[in-house]
Amino acid sequence: PIGISKSIGLGVISFAEDFARLQPDIIVLLGDRFEILAAAIAATIARIPIAHLHGGETTEGVIDEPIRHSITKMSHLHFASTEVYRNRIIQLGEHPERVFNVGATGLEALNKLTLMSKSSLEENLGFDFGEQCFLVTYHPVTLLSRSEEDAFGELLKAFEKFSNAKFIFTYPNADTSGRKIIEMQQLFAKKYPDQVYLTPSLGQLRYLSAIQFVDAVIGNSSSALIEVPSFNTPSINIGIRQKGRMAPDSVLHCSENYKEIVEAMNKALSPEFKNFVKTVQNPYGKGNVAEKVMCILKTVDLTNILVKKFYDIEESA
Repeated sequence: PIGISKSIGLGVISFAEDFARLQPDIIVLLGDRFEILAAAIAATIARIPIAHLHGGETTEGVIDEPIRHSITKMSHLHFASTEVYRNRIIQLGEHPERVFNVGATGLEALNKLTLMSKSSLEENLGFDFGEQCFLVTYHPVTLLSRSEEDAFGELLKAFEKFSNAKFIFTYPNADTSGRKIIEMQQLFAKKYPDQVYLTPSLGQLRYLSAIQFVDAVIGNSSSALIEVPSFNTPSINIGIRQKGRMAPDSVLHCSENYKEIVEAMNKALSPEFKNFVKTVQNPYGKGNVAEKVMCILKTVDLTNILVKKFYDIEESA
């Protein structure tokens, strides 16, 4: 926590310096991370309008939740990923005329990238996917009541039940306890070298390509709820990190309990669920977000945009 707080402070200082040098008309921020909060604070003090992507969402298990809503209140244009989130931004007092449902930015790359074939990806990674393969991304749960070691240990314990499966692990983010999770991943990879591929990051192209060929994506990353459903691949969302976020029916939910995780993995592997997932529609849109956002940014009148009046729903009804 001390390191993160210091990083936010350094971020505010550095963003302030860059904004003074660049003199932007408006800045565009995405999401709910503490790094983005630093940029929002600096822009607010410098009286620079903010356009915010992915506001109105909820992730009750992490400190990102209050950070996201704080950035919403500092912002002047809002680009939500679903109509539900657009309405929630309005509920926070933002004027409807400045709140737009454009879809999820994470789906943009699906229309832009030429994804890798399975053979090319396996050759690139030096890793055979085998008959069963799971893609695993697990981040710290900053408001978790139990220790991160216990929670992540339950996940690894569940994986040991699948002796014939392969696992592709990516590192967690920089939140508190992330280093401990990395140490546990490294020990697991050392114990099962033939089953595990461990990397700090696959990068966008390899990550999206891998989703096509794995049996399920497991962990607590938002990508399991937003991007993965577009591939008609099952997701297993573990714990409370994403609690409150909209999830398509292709997402299975369970707690940090190895028996529940094993049950969810078996369901994801079942032919019945795999066939069902093929019929699921992604509520986060189909991409083309950049074009929608750019059209609005090009035409919006920035005159007096910094002066905001709280939009009261009851008075407007």
